[in-house]
Amino acid sequence: MSKIKTRQKARRLLVQALYSWELSGTDTESVEAIFHTDNDMSKVDSQLFHDVLHGVAKHLAQIDSAYQPHLVDREHSQLDPVSRAVLRISTYELLHSIEVPYKVVINEGVNLAKTFGPTDAYKFINGVLDRVAEAERSIEVSAAQSSG
Repeated sequence: MSKIKTRQKARRLLVQALYSWELSGTDTESVEAIFHTDNDMSKVDSQLFHDVLHGVAKHLAQIDSAYQPHLVDREHSQLDPVSRAVLRISTYELLHSIEVPYKVVINEGVNLAKTFGPTDAYKFINGVLDRVAEAERSIEVSAAQSSG
């Protein structure tokens, strides 16, 4: 299985894991153990799953404050848990996984929102992540815009 596919599977499980983590209040170690028990992790980038799950929990305030100013017409508390999970995964990657191009992070976030989120949530997610990328990866975004 390709590295791209295993990373996509990890992100799909991460939406579910972060959703579970937020709603249950269970610690990330327990959530991770449950996901390893309930899923075939041989087809998943388990390192990415581990890093993002624990990274989001560890850097939650930084991550939430990076995307919150870009919510435009919504309060953080008004976000559905799936959209919040997608924004947290993608924002974590924008901030802490600099080796992943910002366009890939945004595309993956939009696809997760299309798969798991409410109708048309992906449009909102796309707009928020575009603005987070411009704020957090301005050099990379500017370089891409000037070459495109």
